[in-house]
Amino acid sequence: MKIRLTLLTLILGATVFAQTDNLPANPEPGKCYVKCVTHDEFKTEKVTVKTQDAYKVLTVVPATFKTVTEKVLIKEGSKKFIYHPATYKTVEVPYTYREEYKVLTVKPAQFGQSSETVEVFPETGEWKYTLYKDCKSSDPNDCRVLCYVTKDAQYVTIPTKPLKQDAQVVETTKPAVQKTYKKQVIDKPAWVEEVAIPPVYGTIKKIVVDQPAHVKEKTVPAKFKEVSKQVLVKKGGLTTWEEIDCGLVKPNKLNILWDTNSARLRPDAKREIDRVLIPLLKKNPNIRIELASHTDSRGSAQYNLKLSQRRADAIKNYLVSKGINPNRIVSKGYGESRLLNNCSDGVPCTPAQHQVNRRTEYRVISE
Repeated sequence: MKIRLTLLTLILGATVFAQTDNLPANPEPGKCYVKCVTHDEFKTEKVTVKTQDAYKVLTVVPATFKTVTEKVLIKEGSKKFIYHPATYKTVEVPYTYREEYKVLTVKPAQFGQSSETVEVFPETGEWKYTLYKDCKSSDPNDCRVLCYVTKDAQYVTIPTKPLKQDAQVVETTKPAVQKTYKKQVIDKPAWVEEVAIPPVYGTIKKIVVDQPAHVKEKTVPAKFKEVSKQVLVKKGGLTTWEEIDCGLVKPNKLNILWDTNSARLRPDAKREIDRVLIPLLKKNPNIRIELASHTDSRGSAQYNLKLSQRRADAIKNYLVSKGINPNRIVSKGYGESRLLNNCSDGVPCTPAQHQVNRRTEYRVISE
């Protein structure tokens, strides 16, 4: 929740505020109040997008063959006659040398190109104070204009591959192969003295199908991608004045020690944040704070500025991980620009004096 704050310290009597518009009702002298304009509240949801359909992968296992031997009659039995033996002629006898079989071919699956657009952040709006430039009043409060500003929704486009045509098998048939062998048959029988002539047998080799061709099938599962999107839970709006401890509007030091050249939060630093900042933000859900990180003067000013910013961001990220809305936190690194003593560049100082300047502070701020 992003908060717009106006800080007001009451050092005059309550009658003074009774004469001014848009101030706390029945204020007490010496106390501080916060005027809060709450922004929209969101929650994060996960959306699962299918980036590719499931499909099949087909593999053809070709047919296997084996060779067999077959006994065949190559010469018929006959009769032999003395003086007049039988005569023969040779003929071609057909047989199947290789049987008919099937050949299978795979056409792989085909995909198209598409995309799916997901709204990851909805359209939002917020109230903002501005100053009317042509205002003639000497009182700034008379020149403030409250405007409602909208922010466009944000989208993410995810590429997808829809299945146009799944894998297919094309089947073709290979014809059988025919061969012949020669065979002698009786052209003219023997006559006169009859003598029996036994038949003659031989062997031939044939190639036959041992294992028919077949297809192995494998299914490739669909692919998915998870996308985070922000969903509006509660609409923001103008709230009432709230009393706040006056000490929170000035810088307050956190007891956090950093390792040299490091922006990593140590366990003792996390315990300090858990003890001080998280209870403050949860007890006062309508306030915003500034996290200000500082360094001593040792090292270049540019390096110290970046180091202090990383340290302030580290505390903010830790608070966000604990459920604090990031819009309620401003992290700012000041480097060596706000020294608390005279230990600037070129001034000899003790480690303890430099330690005074290496600090992290927090305070309640206005918009």
